[in-house]
Amino acid sequence: MSAQYNAVGWFEVATDRPEEARRFYGELFGWTFAGDGPYREITAPGADRPGGGLFDSEGRFPGYAIFYVTVEDVAAALAKAESLGAKAIVPPTTTPDGLVFAQLRDTTGNHFGIFTPPPSA
Repeated sequence: MSAQYNAVGWFEVATDRPEEARRFYGELFGWTFAGDGPYREITAPGADRPGGGLFDSEGRFPGYAIFYVTVEDVAAALAKAESLGAKAIVPPTTTPDGLVFAQLRDTTGNHFGIFTPPPSA
């Protein structure tokens, strides 16, 4: 899969009531959920791969729904965003498979994320 940079590539919903959220979004949009543990990948009907995730926050922070934009370089995109007035909420973080992401608050207060897929994606 080749990345389409500067486009929304993922979304995430966090909640302390994941079973209720899965039921709601599953019935509303026909989404299916895969995986075990606190993070479940979401696939829309007819999609060939997951497009988002549902995260069980376990009450550690308020629920949210955000989008992630695919970028070539998370650190560079974060630096540019900060130069434009954004604030980092979650600094660049690398997952075990090599995905790099960060979360920000834009100049109007909206929460969003950026990510670079793992090298093998």
